[in-house]
Amino acid sequence: MTDVVMPQMGESIVEGTLTKWLKKPGERVERDEPLFEISTDKVDTEIPSPAAGVVSEILVEEGKTVGINTVVARIEDSGAVAPGPEGAPPPAASPELPPPSPPAPEPPPPEPSGPLSPLVRKLAREHNLDLSQMQGTGAGGRITKQDVEARLAPPAPPAPSPAAPPSLPSAAAPRTRIEPLSPMRIKIAEHMVLSKRTSAHVTTIHRVDMTKVVKMRERSKAEFQAAYGFSLTYLPFLARAAAAALRHFPLLNASLDGGNIIYHNDINIGIAVALENGLIVPVVHDADEKNVAGLQRAIVDLATRARTRQLKPDEVQGGTFSITNFGSYGSLVGTPIINQPQVAIMGVGTVEKTPVVIDDAIAIRSICLLSLSFDHRLIDGALADQFMSKVKQVLEEWSEEVL
Repeated sequence: MTDVVMPQMGESIVEGTLTKWLKKPGERVERDEPLFEISTDKVDTEIPSPAAGVVSEILVEEGKTVGINTVVARIEDSGAVAPGPEGAPPPAASPELPPPSPPAPEPPPPEPSGPLSPLVRKLAREHNLDLSQMQGTGAGGRITKQDVEARLAPPAPPAPSPAAPPSLPSAAAPRTRIEPLSPMRIKIAEHMVLSKRTSAHVTTIHRVDMTKVVKMRERSKAEFQAAYGFSLTYLPFLARAAAAALRHFPLLNASLDGGNIIYHNDINIGIAVALENGLIVPVVHDADEKNVAGLQRAIVDLATRARTRQLKPDEVQGGTFSITNFGSYGSLVGTPIINQPQVAIMGVGTVEKTPVVIDDAIAIRSICLLSLSFDHRLIDGALADQFMSKVKQVLEEWSEEVL
């Protein structure tokens, strides 16, 4: 018998909400096959089964929030035989007649060739939709959330006959619509309010000349794409610069525990990833030991699996510093909220060409505004600005090749 427990999806997470069971009692499950879905303020994901066997008990119902390590189900291991009433073994099969063969399971309906998002799969399961019979409107025939909602929408009423008398005016359409927050959104809200209540937030903003980084990226991106199979973005350069600065100023890589400062020897940088219904911060462990290519590979891998709900618990734990890139949506600057129990988070604005004065002459440079929100209980403004000056120096003097 294997106990299935609520996993810990982050060092500051003490509970999770079980949102959906993917197996029922009596059904067989394979090891690492998705067993149930959970939601916390750090992740909304499927949890794989820790063992192969038959689900014998479900102890926590859908929608219930329980603490980490709570036993939520039990799995009868493969090969085990469930005892009969009062512990008696099951009766032996009659020697004259062989036991009947179980009916062959019906094959699952084929899926369309386009990749499906977890949300589309979830809606299809909940409403028993056969996705193979649907035509998607997304890129490459991909079925989107809007396609599913259109299929589920009630048919429009027929138009009135011209000879019919005019109908009475309908009641005014409602002016509001109410829907509950998702469990993930509730947890994010709780975590953000807790962070503001815990840390004395201060934000400093620095202007960084990214021209050398931009030129390096432009020169290398085609060959980089061909060599590694994914694009080269600005984010690994920024993570590389932040890791170098954290080595020089380890207090930015620390955390507070009551009256004690915990200095972390490892530099584990969390990268904020926007999801369809929230935000998650998977962690690049040992970021200072990776070059630009290694950082880009890790970021792409974590972001992809975050959006397909395939992150493992240890991939959202252990972060010591965070980066959020709101510049990818065109934002110039922001004041991000610290990801507890960390003491600082760096925000990245968009990189854009800007006229600047250099040696009393106007020049066009690629400028980015970087913001650092820090916990003033531990970090003073002078130290925060020294840290950002180091980040700025690494980026403005960039010379490291990426291939």
